[in-house]
Order: sequence, then C-alpha cells, then structure tokens
Amino acid sequence: MDKAFSPADIETRLYSRWEASGYFAAGGRGPAYSIVIPPPNVTGTLHMGHAFQDTIMDALIRHRRMQGFDTLWQPGTDHAGIATQMVVERQLNAAGLSRSELGREAFIERIWQWKEQSGGQIANQMRRLGASVDWQRDRFTMDPGLSRAVTEVFVRLYQEGLIYRGKRLVNWDPVLKTALSDLEVVAEEEPGSLWHLRYRLTDDDGFLVVATTRPETLLGDAAVAVHPDDERYRHVIGRRVHLPLAGREIPVIADSYVDPQFGSGCVKITPAHDFNDYEVGQRHGLPLINIMNPDASLNDHVPAAYRGLDRFQARARILADLGELGLIERIEPHKLTVPRGDRSNAVLEPLLTDQWFVDIKPLAEPAIRAVEQGDIRFVPDNWSGVYYEWMHKIKDWCISRQLWWGHRIPAWYDADGRWYVARDEAEARAVHGIAPSVALRQDDDVLDTWFSSALWPFSTQGWPEQTSALETYYPTSVLVTGFDIIFFWVARMIMMGLKFTGQVPFREVYVHGLIRDHDGQKMSKSKGNVIDPLDIVDGISLDALLAKRTSGLMQPQMRPAIEKATRKQFPQGIPAFGTDALRLCFARLATQSRDLRFDLSRVEEYRNFCNKLWNAARYVLMNVEDNTVPATAAAPGAEFSLADRWIQARLASMLARVESGFAEYRLDLVANALYEFTWHEFCDWYLELSKAVLQSDAAGAAAKLGTRHTLINTLEALLRALHPLAPFISEEIWQRVRSSAGVSGDTIMRCSYPSADRVKTDPGAEREMRWVIDFIEGVRQIRGELDIAPSRRLEVLLQNAGSRDIEYLGRNLHYLVRLAGIEAPRALGPAETAPISAVALLGTLEISVPMAGLIDPAAELARLSKRHGKAVADLQKMTSKLSNAEFAKNAPPDVVAKDQQRLSDLHMEIRQLAAQSTKVAALKGE
Repeated sequence: MDKAFSPADIETRLYSRWEASGYFAAGGRGPAYSIVIPPPNVTGTLHMGHAFQDTIMDALIRHRRMQGFDTLWQPGTDHAGIATQMVVERQLNAAGLSRSELGREAFIERIWQWKEQSGGQIANQMRRLGASVDWQRDRFTMDPGLSRAVTEVFVRLYQEGLIYRGKRLVNWDPVLKTALSDLEVVAEEEPGSLWHLRYRLTDDDGFLVVATTRPETLLGDAAVAVHPDDERYRHVIGRRVHLPLAGREIPVIADSYVDPQFGSGCVKITPAHDFNDYEVGQRHGLPLINIMNPDASLNDHVPAAYRGLDRFQARARILADLGELGLIERIEPHKLTVPRGDRSNAVLEPLLTDQWFVDIKPLAEPAIRAVEQGDIRFVPDNWSGVYYEWMHKIKDWCISRQLWWGHRIPAWYDADGRWYVARDEAEARAVHGIAPSVALRQDDDVLDTWFSSALWPFSTQGWPEQTSALETYYPTSVLVTGFDIIFFWVARMIMMGLKFTGQVPFREVYVHGLIRDHDGQKMSKSKGNVIDPLDIVDGISLDALLAKRTSGLMQPQMRPAIEKATRKQFPQGIPAFGTDALRLCFARLATQSRDLRFDLSRVEEYRNFCNKLWNAARYVLMNVEDNTVPATAAAPGAEFSLADRWIQARLASMLARVESGFAEYRLDLVANALYEFTWHEFCDWYLELSKAVLQSDAAGAAAKLGTRHTLINTLEALLRALHPLAPFISEEIWQRVRSSAGVSGDTIMRCSYPSADRVKTDPGAEREMRWVIDFIEGVRQIRGELDIAPSRRLEVLLQNAGSRDIEYLGRNLHYLVRLAGIEAPRALGPAETAPISAVALLGTLEISVPMAGLIDPAAELARLSKRHGKAVADLQKMTSKLSNAEFAKNAPPDVVAKDQQRLSDLHMEIRQLAAQSTKVAALKGE
C-alpha cells in the first residue's frame, strides 16, 4: 500500500470499474428493496442538499445490497418546467433573443439541447459522489414512456370527473405569465402602507372610509363590505357609494368576513383580484371585474387614463388623483404579507383565468387512510401530523401552466372553443366523431411539473404496462426526502399511487432535515454561502471560489460582503478532502433535526479518520502478508489473547449499533459507531495491544497466529461494515486484504454485510480489558500531569489490591508494561504506606506513582503556578463572556454550550492543579 491515502488516485478508477462491471444493476437473491431518487431538476448542478440526500440513499442501498436483497436505486431527472424555461430564456435574452422570436418548436428544441448538457453534468456529479444507481434504468420525466403515463393519468382522471376546466381565481406570476399552485407561493411579511380612502355615499354628502393595502385594485371593486353586527355602519347597509375615479356605483353589503377592528371597519371588495373577496363575491352575487392583463398592466376595463400602466405605476397615478380630489383620509405604515413566486420572486396577483384543476378531495381521503392505517410510516413520526394537517385542508390543485416547456395538456379545441380530452388528436376525433375537415388545435398550456413527478414511483417502472419491473420493485421500500416537499411531492405521490396502482408508492418516508451553513443560515447564491460538494471533494483555490460565489449575482451590491465573508472563512480556499470524508460527514449530520449545520471542520475530522484507517491497514498488512494466516474463523492451532477476544466482542457490539442505526434511519448513529470503534478501539487500543504479542520474543507462535488472524479478520469485517458510508477507501483496502483474510469475490459491495450475531461476544473479556485500559489510562494521566517523558519507566505501587486486581495484573502484565511504560507493579501490604505519590483510582484500587526523583519540586511548583495563573485568567474571561446578556441572546446555542463546557473544564483544571501543587509542596518539604 502507498504510504498515504490519496482519494484522487482511486475514486474515479474504482467507480468506472464498478459501473463497467454492472455491480449497480438491479438484482439479488433476496426480497426486493427499491428506492426512487427524488429527481433533481435538470437546471444545473447538484448542491449540498442533493449530495447529502444521495449519500443517505446510497448508504441504504449498499447496505441492503450487501445483505442480499434484490436492490434497485432508480435514477432520473425532472424537466422542471418553470425553472428550466427561465434558465434557457435568460440564455436567449443574453444573446439578444426571445422565445417568442424563436417560436415554440425551436424554443423547445433549444431546451432539449441544454437538457442534454445539464443532465450529463448531474450524472457525472453523482458518479463522483459514489452514487450506486442503476444507470441502465435512468429516466427523465419527459421520456416517451413517462410522458405516456402522464397523458394516461390525465385522461382517466378527466373521464372520471376528477379533472375539470374552469374560470377560477389563481396565483398569477406576471413575470413568468403563468398560474402557480399555492405551494409555489412564498408569502412573507414586508413593510407597506395602509391607505384610508373616502367613498362618497350616493344619496347624501356623507362618505365611508375604506382601508386598503392595494389601491390600484380600486378600479375593480364590486362592493364595500361591513360586518353585520357593527353598529357604526348598520344604517348604510343596502345603500350605494360612488367608486372613485371609475364612474361607477357599487353597493354596501354586510358580511361576517369583515373584521370590525381592522382599519375603519369598511372593506373594499374586489372579487376578481383577491381570494377572500372572491368568496364574498360568490356569496353576494357580485360581478367579477378583471382589470389586469397577464403582465399585471391595467386593461381596457379601467378608465382610459390608467390603461396600459404597470400595476405599481397605476398605484402611484391613482393615489395622486385621489389626493387631488381630497379622497385620501390618511396613510399609515403597515406590515403586510406579500405573496411572491418561488422562482421569479415577482409579487403575485390573484387573477381570474381559465385553468385546469384536479378535484383533489376524493384522492386525498384514501391517502389519509393509508397513513392512519400504517400502510405508510413517516420517520420521524411527527411528520405524519404535518401531513394530516395539510391533507385535511387540501384545496383543488391548479395543474395548468402557461409555459412552453413541459407535458402539453392532452385537450383539443374546435373553432367554437369546445374542448376534447384524449390521448392524442386521432383519439379525440374518433371518440367524438370529429371529421378530418374540422380544425382542432391542442391546448397551449402544459402541466404543473409536480403532476408528472407525482407518478414517478410507478411511471419509471413502465406503467401503464404491467411490467416485471413494476411487479418487482413497486411499491418501493422507502422514500428519502426533505420536509420542504412533503406537500409538493410526497402527498401527491401517495394520492396518485393509490389511485392508479391500488397500492401505496412506498412503505416508509424518511424525512430528513435541510443542510444549512455553519451559522445555521440557508445556503443561497445571494448570501454567498453556497458550497459545491465537488469543491470539497477535489478542493478549490480562493480565487476560483470567489469567482464562483460572485458570478451572476442578482444583487451585485452584495459582492463586497460575500468576498469578505469568503476570505474570512476560507483564507486558503478549500483543500481536497475526498468523497469518503464528505459522505461520512453527511452521515454524521443525518440526525432528526430540521436544520443541519454543515461545518467544514467535520469533513476534516473524517479525512483524518480515513488517513488513520489507511495507516491501520498498512500496519495490519505488514504483519500478516509474509506470514501464514488461516483463512477460516476457527484458525486451527491459534491461541487468542485477551485483546483478540476483546476486539471481537467490541466488533459485535459495534455491528449491533450499526444495524440498529440503519433500521431506525439514524445514519448519524451508524457513523458514530463506526468512528468510535475504528478510531478508539481498533486503532488506538487493539493495534497497540497487538504489538505486545507480535513484537514479543516471549509470545509463542500460536499466540502470534491468533493475533494475526484477529487483525486481518477484524479489519476485513470493519471494511465491509464501513462500505455503505465510505465506499471508495473500503473497496481499495479490501482489495488488498481479501486474500490474506481468505475472502472470495471481486468487489466488497457484493460481499455479505457483517452481522453481530455471527461475531463471538465475550463479556468476561470486555470486563477484563476495561480494567487493563483504565489502569493504563490512569498511569498515562499521572505521566501527563507531572509532565514526565513517555520514555521514562515508572515505578508503580498498588494499594487496596483485591483478588480480582491481582488476577488481572498477573495475566496482563505484558500489556501494562508496554503500553503504560512502567516497571512491574508491586502490591503493598496492609501495613505498608506509600510514599508521597501521584495517585489514580481504579475502583477501590489505588495506583500510586512515587514522585521522589521524578521531578524537580521547585521547578514543578513554578510550572504548576504558571499554569494555575493562566487557568484562573481564562476562567475570569469565560465567566465574563457567559454572563454577558447580549452574548447569551445572540450566540448560536452550540457555541454557548461549548463555552459552558469550557468553563466547567477550567474549574476542574484549577482544582487538579491545586491538588497537584499540594503534593509537590509536600515533596519539597521532605
């Protein structure tokens, strides 16, 4: 093996071999285990959230594959209607073109060209991250087969009356010029104004004061409403007012929707431009007056002076005109909830348009029952409550989008505007008896991207055909997803899966948190805190990182702040950590928290872990390659030491924890168990303990054989256990140890996953080794406190030694002498008193190291005094910091907890230094 672990030298080579050999292909002897990947949008590159999610899915698939399951990890990408169209339109605009100039067919062809480029980039990123998907089954939501499934679902739902077309108020994006579903709306509180306007009564000189946050919609008002129990306005109910600037009269109506405490208690009702007003209008039979064009400019239903004005220009003109007429009572600052499009960030308008809808409640009811009955389990379970809350309040789903890119709605119109839903135009003509001479045109709209995504688990397996893949791998085993798309995607897959297959689409839904930056902030281009996962794998210079973070900024004024933050966080850029270190870090982050803070220092920790494992493997191979090691578990003729039996028992314990972690979708517990066993038990302890046998002339051949056998077999099992999380380093080392371990096979991923019940446990060995380790650590602590060189052998006296202590001491003296650096300990008799000593406690046993001759008392007192002074100063600073109310209020909780732990450690350090000083002073007095 090379002296150092170099991920760059092995990752691409190993992945290419895996893929070429067909190791990722679906198959296996056992029951089916399948996962469909949440298809990434074909709009660019994978981000940290994708890399995190893919790591989880890959770990689950590799684990089950090694357990012999018939595994399928279904890959694919989503056409992402709005997002993709926006990207390509920007490219055209940069070249001085527009989609209208190109025309629909040429524009769609341009998107397909771009998709091939972007889709390939995503696939390559997935390969670099080690994703073991079945590439032969790669799908795209607009593939012919999946498009056929989309059309089939639409037609069947329409035929059952569950899809309908109607004029409804929808969320309208005036930039993208398309309707959006409620889930595509980002509603946040923003500062604004509340205008109090005067509407004059028609039958006297009085007026009503109406409060509004959107005066530009005044021209579409159909009524003024008051609460029926509001004594202030009972006398005006049924009367009429002049609508300012519009030359119309509108009625005053009573409706309990009105909040008497808001504004003046009088509310303007604009049914065509407000969702609540629409409901009021339906109750009172009010007219729907649409005053806006698709681009949010005012249309011909308003007075000529305002036609063609952008809505916000119109607002300014209307307010100026109202002011000249003395019709503005007052203006107040007001915070209001502003709906924006999640893609364009444009302020949305409620707009009355013809759209296609899904009558969703009949589909939602079985989907609710499926979770209630346990057919689908959410992990963690609390997300089922979120699912229920939304599903019980679900509203009809607007599925049409005024875009060119996507699945075109399978409906054809004749010259009179009648529509015919069918699988194609030929079927429409055949079913409805439409002659070839009658011109038909297909609906220009496309379906919401989430419509096709809702079919993903079964459309990818060949539905509506009853394929063998559908029979084998549907329902899928688990869906891995973030909580942010439970409504967008998870709920809709459940509804569609039950409707069209009669089965749930997955048995379990593992809902993970979202990756945030080290400060807990959302990663976004505008914040300048986005990290490309491959930059962590391969490394990136500071200049290249700055260029990435500042190119294409929507807000160029943010550039200086982004550059400053980047230089502070990554002064030297990002070093190359390799894929395994990143994956192990992601696994460690996979707790059940909603927000997962990503810290590059954790990746560095796992890079060190990989280096330690590599060096451990080099040690093992150096000690077994030139020696005969039986390739059987029994190892005839071998004698197994306490350390050999102990490490096997600890391996069994670790494997049990790993299995429990996988079963509970707690990859953080899996990563912790593997880390602790590898670093602390195998590397820190067992490898050192093995030297006491392998490098000892006193140890016999049988004992050495037992240790070599244990070394190679423990390492080989560890590599198999580690493989789902760290596939590259585990494969590379395994290829070198398999022959010595007597393991057959071409790749570790096709080996069986190690099982705790196949590894021998030994509680007695664990108890005895715990005593040995505590003894060694006690002596090491004394050595560290007294600053005694590791090379100096220490005299050790034992007081209160029981029979068990004497027994353990006799059997394990070779470990204690070598690892603690001591002479053979002497047990003191009942009447003997130890000289002034540093003492470590092991139960009732006192491990005493006489201090005479070990230290210069005067120099040691000076050193301890200096350390004590520094500890006291640090304690004062930390106490002051933690008592600062502003720090406690604003600092992240983990930072506060870390400082509180440091405070506790300082108190302990000061006590220990004082006790040690007392002992040294007594020694000086002698």
